[in-house]
Amino acid sequence: MKLLIAIVQDKDANRLSNQFIDNDIRATRLSTTGGFLKSGNTTFMIGLEDERVDEVLDMIKAASHTRQQFMTPPVNLDAQLDSTSSYPVEVQVGGATVFVLPVDQFHRF
Repeated sequence: MKLLIAIVQDKDANRLSNQFIDNDIRATRLSTTGGFLKSGNTTFMIGLEDERVDEVLDMIKAASHTRQQFMTPPVNLDAQLDSTSSYPVEVQVGGATVFVLPVDQFHRF
């Protein structure tokens, strides 16, 4: 038995949630915030049999897309300001971060 903790961007969460439902995968969905851009994410907690881990990882990989986004870097007041410090830069966001953990016991009451 494994516990998957999958962190995906909010833009990909509904599509992934629907795939879980269609494939009879029970997942707990949490709204989370974090990362470099402090943007909205969704964290799924999924308990499942070892045999289904690769199947679920493939679903997450297919539903979680990377994309380019512009952001303005935070201003460091200790550093000397230059002409590029306030211009937006393009960064890659999205994709998924997945943790696969062993489960000693699982109970459903």
